Amino acid sequence: MTLLELRGVDARYGEEQVLYGVSLAVEEGELVTVRGGPGAGKTTLLRAISGTVRTHGDVLLDGEHVVPHSPEHLAREGVLHIPADRGTFAPLSVLDNLRVGAWVRRGASSRDLVRVYELFPELYEHRETRAALLPDDELELLGLGRALMGHPRLVLVDEPSAAGLERLGDLQERGAAVLVVAREGPAGHVLDAGRLVA
Repeated sequence: MTLLELRGVDARYGEEQVLYGVSLAVEEGELVTVRGGPGAGKTTLLRAISGTVRTHGDVLLDGEHVVPHSPEHLAREGVLHIPADRGTFAPLSVLDNLRVGAWVRRGASSRDLVRVYELFPELYEHRETRAALLPDDELELLGLGRALMGHPRLVLVDEPSAAGLERLGDLQERGAAVLVVAREGPAGHVLDAGRLVA
């Protein structure tokens, strides 16, 4: 069943148009990759879905229009966005960052924390460490773990590392669909100068 569908989506920053008529679909539990070089519009694609840039066209979740809803509304609907900077709170500990990830469900359960720690034992080892002090690979795991705390239906991932790409299957195994944008990665769609070309 189709979870997310984009139909003829344009996006712009002020007068500068970045996306041109993008159409694609993500099925429940599916991992979809959109590849493209710098400036291709990959980040803007995720922002268009998240409702943080001006768009025209249709962005549908379960067949219902989601734009112009706020990112907070989408998070409550199970759409979570992991930006290229991983979206963590640098001054907070790993544990507190994970708790923030559960805000859409009104708090973290110990069972959710155990699940994340079992999946990413590195996070358990550093649970009291401030996010600002984590190496990049563990910061990426923290972004994934935080997304899992929100029980996502769809996770939007911007520019994961090669190791991060390998871990996206962990999100799928827990029932989430994943839309990932990256310069390189598995076969999928190709975005060039704001247009899907493959």
